[in-house]
Amino acid sequence: QVQLVESGGGSVQAGGSLRLICQASGYIYSRNCMGWFRQVPGKEREGVAGIYRGGGDGEYADYMKGRFTISQDNAKNMVYLQMDNLKPEDTGMYYCAASRSDSLLDGEARFSRGDFEYFGQGTQVTVSS
Repeated sequence: QVQLVESGGGSVQAGGSLRLICQASGYIYSRNCMGWFRQVPGKEREGVAGIYRGGGDGEYADYMKGRFTISQDNAKNMVYLQMDNLKPEDTGMYYCAASRSDSLLDGEARFSRGDFEYFGQGTQVTVSS
């Protein structure tokens, strides 16, 4: 089993920054790939960024590139999403996700909700104009 707990969401004005934190626990090989998703009411949960627990630069959805950075601290079992230059369209519930797959990422963050076995409860991000 894997448990994921997100924190760091909040309300900011456009152009501001937030740092989301995901505290992970549980069987380590069920967390080979970590990701962040966003969901807004009435829409599908969409991938934002992903990274392998073993390392690498991570990958991002096109509209996040250059503004968001995914990173991790494996010693603390934590995954971060630094979000800069936030825009109103970034508003949504952000979820941390874990997958046992070590071949999920393709460089373009085209993973979907069904590719991940575990999700946290989410943290709300609201960006006002």
